[in-house]
Amino acid sequence: MKPIIAACGNDCSVCPRMLPKTAAELTATAELWYKFGYRDQVVSNDEISCRGCTPDTWCRHEIVTCTASRKIKNCGECGDYPCNKILAAFENTKRHRPDCQKCCTEAEFAILEKAFFEKQINLEKVRNDKGQR
Repeated sequence: MKPIIAACGNDCSVCPRMLPKTAAELTATAELWYKFGYRDQVVSNDEISCRGCTPDTWCRHEIVTCTASRKIKNCGECGDYPCNKILAAFENTKRHRPDCQKCCTEAEFAILEKAFFEKQINLEKVRNDKGQR
């Protein structure tokens, strides 16, 4: 599955909310997030990607709202990048890394590392790709 970078900088392709996925893919990726305690539920292929970005979840609701208001897909496309909102999100994410590493195998952590903890790299790549066009 082709990686899709969310507004918050996560690689949505390993998120249980990133669609479409088979039932097995949804379950496998959700189990990784569950192990870490990050996601609250698996969604079906009938639901919309990033529906989880609400104020009462750990998803970056404020960032998703900001990018939507600017009519851009993610922060990497923003002229104000990196703003204080996204920098705060990067810092907040880092605090979860040790707990995630403790509860995952090396292979599982490698998946989450790419998707979740490399959000700054993901968004910088988007920014660089935009600049080269």
